[in-house]
Amino acid sequence: MDRLRVFSGNSNPALASEICRHLGHKLGEASVRHFSDGEIYLQILENVRGMDVFAVQSTCTPVERNLLELLLMIDALKRSSAERITAVLPYYGYARQDRKDKPRVPISAKLVASLLETAGADRILALDLHAAQIQGFFDIPVDHLFATPVLIDHFRRKADDNFIVVSPDAGGVERARAFAKRLGSPLAIIDKRREEVNVAEVMNVIGDVRDKHCLIVDDLIDTAGTLVKGAEALLASGASAVSACATHAVLSGPAVQRIENSQIEEVVLTNSIPLSREAAQCSRIRTLSVASLLAKAIQSIHEETSVSTLFI
Repeated sequence: MDRLRVFSGNSNPALASEICRHLGHKLGEASVRHFSDGEIYLQILENVRGMDVFAVQSTCTPVERNLLELLLMIDALKRSSAERITAVLPYYGYARQDRKDKPRVPISAKLVASLLETAGADRILALDLHAAQIQGFFDIPVDHLFATPVLIDHFRRKADDNFIVVSPDAGGVERARAFAKRLGSPLAIIDKRREEVNVAEVMNVIGDVRDKHCLIVDDLIDTAGTLVKGAEALLASGASAVSACATHAVLSGPAVQRIENSQIEEVVLTNSIPLSREAAQCSRIRTLSVASLLAKAIQSIHEETSVSTLFI
């Protein structure tokens, strides 16, 4: 462990510090500042020659700045002769743009993968990618973790005979099924048609949710439009209560206000993305930490032991 170093950009320093506490290490010293014109200045303030280095950075809002900070940090570590550089992405920005769904659009998730490799990353540690296939965009090893164990522990005590897990769309069925299997609960699906970006129209509920406590399971919550309309559809179908959980608290635009004004009992998120002040004050939002999960993965990678025991 003497050769292990963990550094962080400005996107989520609280999570990086908590990871280091679990590892029993101090957070590496780095200076990340901005010139008056917006350019980023970054300097590693300690020796990393021959070290096994982990750069922790969520590429959340402001996405471009946080992504560039990570790229510059990787480049600085590479030029400082670090032996191995692992980019730790609790949240992988641009992950939703993983294919060409319209003419003349980029595959942005692939471009980000190429940028990370070009900067000098030797390995990627990611948490709950929007699509597991994104691992294939890299030509370097990718360890893909899931926050499911953290969320399962929270809901296990609530999972009685009237509990049912709900996928908010067809694409999330695999995730919701794994969640339901761990809880020993049945599964339902919301049939949804998306007409425009960030606009969702709920069409139908597949499964019997009458008199059931429904738990909507997703990988992220952005504007919360899908979540709130899904909850309304479940309640209209006879559900007794609706809760929700997701790994990434993107919560852009009117998301927090929508959640606060909804009939959802509780929205459980992780700290892969730091909450805004408004979100932290929302009575319906609760945050769980993924620091221990990421710390275990970092230690396993550093010690060259299996990470698969952390997978779901």
